[in-house]
Amino acid sequence: MEQLIKSTTAYNAFCADKASGKLSHAYMLHFPDEFNLKSALKLFAEKVFEGNSRAISLIKSESFTDCRFYPEEGKKIAVDGISQIIEDTALKPLEGDIKLYVICGFEKASAIVQNKLLKVLEEPPKGVHFLLGATTLAPVLDTVKSRVKALVIPPFTKEQIYSVLLKKYPQEEGNLYSAAEASGGILGVAENMVKGEWFKKVREYALNICTSTTPEKVARAIQDVGDTKYKTELLGEMQRLYFTALCAHAGEPCEGDAMQVYKKWKKPTLIFAVENIVRAAADVRFNAYFLGLLYDFALKVIKENEKWKK
Repeated sequence: MEQLIKSTTAYNAFCADKASGKLSHAYMLHFPDEFNLKSALKLFAEKVFEGNSRAISLIKSESFTDCRFYPEEGKKIAVDGISQIIEDTALKPLEGDIKLYVICGFEKASAIVQNKLLKVLEEPPKGVHFLLGATTLAPVLDTVKSRVKALVIPPFTKEQIYSVLLKKYPQEEGNLYSAAEASGGILGVAENMVKGEWFKKVREYALNICTSTTPEKVARAIQDVGDTKYKTELLGEMQRLYFTALCAHAGEPCEGDAMQVYKKWKKPTLIFAVENIVRAAADVRFNAYFLGLLYDFALKVIKENEKWKK
């Protein structure tokens, strides 16, 4: 992940501020990956203390005196904690001339907490800097946004996600591209999929349904699904398989599970499947009976394919 973060426009802009000696007194990092938000913030914090190897080493373990991380793991951002931070800003740094306060998950801070920070964000003591991290900016007050410099890291491409996963989980290569595609550009989501046994089962269910060419096979495949919690993920994986197989008809690369789907269906059938799986996903949100919905969908795909065999 480190290389991904360091390749972003946000990180490079931050580095430029540091190099020119024009670090803002407060930054807001918008990064929609809650699983890796703190790790990303640490990379920015390390840049602030660049050249101080001891500080950088301690930042990794959140134990450098002049770089405070808040809140503690598993704790909420509370008024008392913010009050302590404000009081602490009045104390001079113990090393060098910079003190940095890193607040992770700022989108969870109440309006009271955010308002309490306003004055120190706008006029911090000399040498004091703030680095706020949020997965979404919607709950952040406009008055806070106006007092910080925005750093935005948008979702990564599936190719970028896949590259990171391949280095980290080479033994799971068969699952990685699917996870990258289904992650929405969020590395933490993709990693949770790869590490979770549930994702492998979802892939198995999806492939069985997407390659079932008779009502009997469909019934068996759907019976295996049972009362899964991962309805949306299953439909998403089915959509990926159908779409990748459809793209193969246009000469795009296709291998593995998607190739098995490609061999089962005519091109018009795959077009039909891609269009209708989206509708099926919408029906699930309206509490439709899931297994019945899957069975009905799969039978329609079979019926559609029969039309194009004639």
